Amino acid sequence: MRKKKEKIVLHPIMVFSILIIVTIILSGILGTIGWSADYNSINTVRGDVDTTTVMVKSLFNLSGLKMIFRTTISNFASFAPLSNLIIILIGIGIMDKSGFLEAFFTLVTKHASKFKVTLILSFITILASIMGDISYIIFIPICALFFKYGHRNPNAGIIMSFAGLTCGTGINIFMNSIDAAISSYTQLAALSLDVSYSISNYAYLFIMLIMTIIMATTVTLITEKIIVPRLGHYEEETSTEEFYLDKKKKRGLLFSLTIGIIYIIVFVYNIIPGLPFSGKLLDYSQVLYIDKLFGYNSFFNQGFAFVVTLFFFLCGLFYGIGANTIKNNRDVCDFLGHSLDGIGKTLVLILFASTFIAIFKATEIGTTLTAALGEFVSSTNATGIPLVILSFVICFIASLFLPSPVTAWSIMSGILVPVFMNSGMTAEFAQLVFRASECVVYGLTPIMAYYVIYLSFLEKYSTDGKPVSFIGSLKNVLPYAGATAIIWITILIVLYVIGLPFGIATSAII
Repeated sequence: MRKKKEKIVLHPIMVFSILIIVTIILSGILGTIGWSADYNSINTVRGDVDTTTVMVKSLFNLSGLKMIFRTTISNFASFAPLSNLIIILIGIGIMDKSGFLEAFFTLVTKHASKFKVTLILSFITILASIMGDISYIIFIPICALFFKYGHRNPNAGIIMSFAGLTCGTGINIFMNSIDAAISSYTQLAALSLDVSYSISNYAYLFIMLIMTIIMATTVTLITEKIIVPRLGHYEEETSTEEFYLDKKKKRGLLFSLTIGIIYIIVFVYNIIPGLPFSGKLLDYSQVLYIDKLFGYNSFFNQGFAFVVTLFFFLCGLFYGIGANTIKNNRDVCDFLGHSLDGIGKTLVLILFASTFIAIFKATEIGTTLTAALGEFVSSTNATGIPLVILSFVICFIASLFLPSPVTAWSIMSGILVPVFMNSGMTAEFAQLVFRASECVVYGLTPIMAYYVIYLSFLEKYSTDGKPVSFIGSLKNVLPYAGATAIIWITILIVLYVIGLPFGIATSAII
C-alpha cells in the first residue's frame, strides 16, 4: 500500500510571516487606489463631534520598508505580552518547582469532580476580564498546570482558559478602565441627540450577572463534551502514582497560604480609600474610584504584573521552606528560572507576531475598514431586529481587524449610537451590541496581541513533536465562539422584543 502523503502543517511563525507579506502588499494596493472612509469622531475633551477621514497607508514602498526595519526591534521590546509573560513566568516557576502548585491543586481538586473544577475555572477566567489583558498571562499557564496536575491534558486547560477570557471580554460585573472609556464615548454620542442623556455605571449589571453564569456553563460544557474528547490522551497522564500530602507538604501549604492571605489583605487594604493609612495604591489624580483603581496611570494598571509575580514568589518560597523543597539560596535562584526553560521558540514566535501586529496597525487597514463598515450601517436605514443583527455582524467584522475596544468604539459610537436612538433604542443597547460582538471575535483574530500567548502554550505542551497548527488553534476556539454568538444574538433579540431591563433603569427601548 502506498503511504498517504503527510499533510503539510505551516508553523505559526510561517503563518505570521505570510501575513506580514500579505499585509504589506495589500496596503500597497489599497493605498494606491486611495481607499478611505469618514466617521464621526467624538472629542472627549471638548465633547463635540467632528467628521474625520481615515485612509490606508501604503508600506509597499521604500519609506514603508525603512519604517519596518527601523521599528521592528522597538516593537518587539515594547510588546506588552513579552515583558508581562517573562515576569509572570518567573513567579510561576518557583511555585511550580517548589511543589506548591501540585500540592495546592491536589488539595483543591481531591474531592471535586472534573466538571466542577472546569466550571469554577471558567467562572474565574470570565470574571478575570476586569483585570484587563494581564489575565491572559496569568490564567493560561495556571490553567494548563491545573489540568496537568489533575492528570488531564493541559492543552484542554489552555483552550478553556483562552476561551473563557476571550468570550468574557465584554462581560464585566464591575466596570474597569475600558468600560469607563467606552461608556464615555457612548455618553457623548448620545448627548449629540439628547442634551439630558445620562448613562449609569450600573447600566449593564443584570445582563452581566446573567451572562457570567450562562457563559461559564457554556465554556464548561464545550470543554468537557468537545475539547477534552477531541484532544484525547496526554503523554504525561500515564503516571498513576497518587500524590500524597505528607506532614512536610501540609506544613508548606500552611506557610504559603498564610503569607498569601496576609499579602492579599495588605494589597486590598491599600486599594480601599478612606481608612487609616489605606488607599496608597490609588491614583488620586482621578475623580471616580474606578478610574483611581484601573485608570491608565494607576498602580493597578501599570504595576499589577509585578504584584502578581511577587504573590506567586512568596507562595512558592514559603511552601519550599515549609516543605523543605527549598534548602538554600541556590535553589531559590534555580527555581525562579524554571518556567523560562525552553522559552526560545516562544520568543521567536512573539517577534514575528509583534512585527505583524505593528505593521497591520501602521497600515490603518483595520481603522479604515471599521469606519467604512460604520458608514454602511448608516446607509442601510435598517431598524428594529434587522438593525440589531446587522450591527452585531458589522461590529464582529470590525473587531476582527481592529481588536481594540476603545479604538473601535471611538469610531463606531458616533455612527451606531445616533442610528439606534433614532430607531427608538437606547444608547446603552448600542454599546451592549458592540460589546457582545467582541465576546465572539476576540479568540479568532491573530491581530489580538495575546493570541500569540495562546499559541505559545499550545506549542509548549505539544507531545507529538509537530508544530501547532494555526488553523487547528482556531478550530479549538470555534465551538466557543459559535455558541457565544448564538447565545448573545438570542438574548439581544429577546431584550429588544420584550423590553426587559438589562441594568438599573436601563432597557433596550427608549
